Amino acid sequence: MSKVTFIKPDGEEIVIENASGTLMEIATENDIEGIDGACGGVCSCATCHVRVKAEWLEKVGKPDETEQDILSFETESDERSRLCCQIEMSDELDGLVVEVAPLN
Repeated sequence: MSKVTFIKPDGEEIVIENASGTLMEIATENDIEGIDGACGGVCSCATCHVRVKAEWLEKVGKPDETEQDILSFETESDERSRLCCQIEMSDELDGLVVEVAPLN
């Protein structure tokens, strides 16, 4: 199982051990403040907006066209932005660090 760290907007780090599923599922199961997953993980709401730490960008990959469209409506979006419902944890992502984007 993999480990993921969520950094809240206030700087608090929350480490989740034995993480499996999408980052949105992991975040909502662990009550990570700022990750709502209102659409249930179907890439249609942006309530699970995170910023991937730069050193993880290549492993996580870029958002597809649908995800990019959703992120384009976020005022706090940048080149590290992803919807965490679209990131599936794997052994390759063990140690992943993401920042929870501030709410618009």
